[in-house]
Amino acid sequence: MGGRDPQGERLTHLDDRGAARMVDVGAKDVTDRTAVASARVIVTPATAALLADGELPKGDAVALARIAGIQAAKRTPELIPLCHQVALTGVDVDLDVDRAAGTVSIVATARAHDRTGVEMEALTAVSVAALTVYDLVKAVQRDAVVTDVRLERKTGGRSGDVGTAD
Repeated sequence: MGGRDPQGERLTHLDDRGAARMVDVGAKDVTDRTAVASARVIVTPATAALLADGELPKGDAVALARIAGIQAAKRTPELIPLCHQVALTGVDVDLDVDRAAGTVSIVATARAHDRTGVEMEALTAVSVAALTVYDLVKAVQRDAVVTDVRLERKTGGRSGDVGTAD
C-alpha cells in the first residue's frame, strides 16, 4: 500500500502505510560526499555596482550572503523535513557580481564524510545566500529576481557521481 513514484518504485520517505518517515541510513557506507549547487540573482547594472563595491545601504551583501549560506547549510535538517543531520566537513559559498550584466552568480559547495549526501545542504546554502542578496538589495531595487537554483553535481555514495565535472 506504500507510496510509489511514477515508475512504480517504492518511495523511500513513505512507510508501507504511506506515512512519512526518515530513511534509515545506518547500513550505508561512510564515504566522502560533495555537492555543488548554484543560483543567480538578477539586478540592474547600477545595483550590481553598489553590490560589488559594498555600498548598499544595508551593508556588504557579498560577505553577509556568504555567511548566511554557510549558516544555512549547517541548519538544513532543521529546515527540510526528514533530512538527516550530516557531519559537514566544509561549506564554501562563492558570489560573483557581473556589473555589466546585472547578475550575481552564487555557487555553494558542501562536503561531508558520512552515510548520506549533502545535496540538500548545498541547495539550502545557495538558496539562503540568494535570498540574503535579495533582502540586502531591496532597499535600492525592489524587483530583483532569484532564479536558476539547481544542483550542479554531486559525488560519493551508492548512486555515484551525478552532474557535470569541472
